[in-house]
Amino acid sequence: MSIASVERILDSDKKANERDRYLIELLEGRREPEGQAGEMTAWLQAMREQAAVLVMESIFPTKRDEEWRFTDLSPLLQVKFAEVSSDKVSGVRELSLAEADSSCLVFVNGIYAPQLSDVSGLPENVFVGNLLAGKIPPAELQNYLARQRGAEEVFTALNTASMTDGAIVWVPKNQVVSQPIHLLFISTRGEVATISGPRCLVVAEANSTVTIVEDYTATVSCPDALLPNPYFTNAVTEIWVGQNAEVNHTRLQREAGVAFHIGKSAIAQARDSRYTCNAISLGARLSRHNLEVWQNGEGTYTTLNGLTQISGAQLADTHSAIGYNHANGTSKQLHKCIVDGKAHAVFNGKIFVPKPAQLTDAAQLNRNLLLSPQARVDTKPQLEITADNVKCAHGATVGQLDPEEVFYLQSRGLNRETSRNLLVDAFAGEILDRIPVASLKQMLSRCVACR
Repeated sequence: MSIASVERILDSDKKANERDRYLIELLEGRREPEGQAGEMTAWLQAMREQAAVLVMESIFPTKRDEEWRFTDLSPLLQVKFAEVSSDKVSGVRELSLAEADSSCLVFVNGIYAPQLSDVSGLPENVFVGNLLAGKIPPAELQNYLARQRGAEEVFTALNTASMTDGAIVWVPKNQVVSQPIHLLFISTRGEVATISGPRCLVVAEANSTVTIVEDYTATVSCPDALLPNPYFTNAVTEIWVGQNAEVNHTRLQREAGVAFHIGKSAIAQARDSRYTCNAISLGARLSRHNLEVWQNGEGTYTTLNGLTQISGAQLADTHSAIGYNHANGTSKQLHKCIVDGKAHAVFNGKIFVPKPAQLTDAAQLNRNLLLSPQARVDTKPQLEITADNVKCAHGATVGQLDPEEVFYLQSRGLNRETSRNLLVDAFAGEILDRIPVASLKQMLSRCVACR
């Protein structure tokens, strides 16, 4: 072996040690749970310690890992993050939704802000609040919190190991919640680089219906805004959809332009349940959303709609997985990316159809629009099928605006820029029109048009 080869190996080992040390430093900076003592705090602390062991045994992902080969996390390693406390925030009304004026739960830097929250408009038997409020007995929480598949993944385990509180939405049997519930996670500008780990648990029991808006933003809500220091949001959401229950979930990532955002959405569906996710990604310097849905009963229906709009030097990565375990399951997925400047979008969608999942109906499509010569997209839709009586399809398209369509609009009196913008609006509108909250749909339409 040459001296150069030995040096490369030693350098690789050194970098690996630095990455592992980075995880240890993040763990060492954890806050301790605050609030009531007793069974809740003891149980939470035990969960944190178990997750910390998983993190210590994990390897920080690099581009050598198949699941991360298009997403370079090295910029994250170059920033030393510190935990931040809850800050005073004004202007929350500007960030809230009109339909959720009295059903909004606010967290600032991952810490519950009761003075900014208002859930008075919800039915009395629906609990929307924070974990440490103690309204849900630990014995019940233990059946759901940190019980989804994939809990051992490094960033998910890091979130659990750092968890001091969280947002809880608990909808009892046969309850229909007519107004949307807005879970607002705000990051504030700090004097140093900061890290927060928002945690959310949604339990929709049998025959219930609820609409959730999960919203990640900064005090400056425009995703193109730059704050003086970077920050890292490491978010995890677990959703349990009971038998014949329906959850309509909109996830909005509109972090500031200096942010790093890694999010995990883990969903478990029971028999005859219906789950819809509208995932919108606009902000952050580097973002990644892992969306994993497991159909754990017959007759389940899953709808995944996604829109990524990035520009400049942004990187946005979406990894989704739908796993079938029973017969007569259905899923429809459409994810769109609009990429401008030197931005880079990544889509990887997996659908697993094992032998027991007969009569599965699954469709997956990723459509990508590149607006500049240097824009880039890597797309990889995947089907893994061992069942023999299914109807499954998947595909991907990558293209630019059609010159003939632009010319047609110009021939009707519009200038070139307006013509291009109308076509981009129409491309995004197919996803935005599926969002069930009118004010949110209007706000996002304006944001897409502005960008």
